[in-house]
Amino acid sequence: MSNEETTWDEMVEQCSELGLLAKKLYVVFTTPVDGLGPIMEVLDEHLAYQNKIQNEGVMFAAGPFSNDTETKWEGDGMVIIRADSMAAARSIADNDPMHKAGARTYHIRPWLLNEGKLTIDLKFSNKTMGID
Repeated sequence: MSNEETTWDEMVEQCSELGLLAKKLYVVFTTPVDGLGPIMEVLDEHLAYQNKIQNEGVMFAAGPFSNDTETKWEGDGMVIIRADSMAAARSIADNDPMHKAGARTYHIRPWLLNEGKLTIDLKFSNKTMGID
């Protein structure tokens, strides 16, 4: 099967057959529309929404991007969400106060999480935890 002939569903199936995680997620790339001013105006509402969808188990991860020289933040960000379809992912992104207010625009890409490692270091003796 050549790459040009592989459908997304075939890719998911192939990865699953290879024993990879094959977890379907959606990545929302957000971009400022008119600088940081409008973003800062709705930041608290945006963070409250992020916490809500995190607590509901919808949000897998999120955070801002640096510029290419790692010297400043220009307002770009990324949110990885769990959804059953692109339409559901769009609905979740549409409800973000950043997008509702027009402070950011977004585009979504389906993503297949196949490899990686999450390390949780839990110490009972001193009641500490770390994530790598």
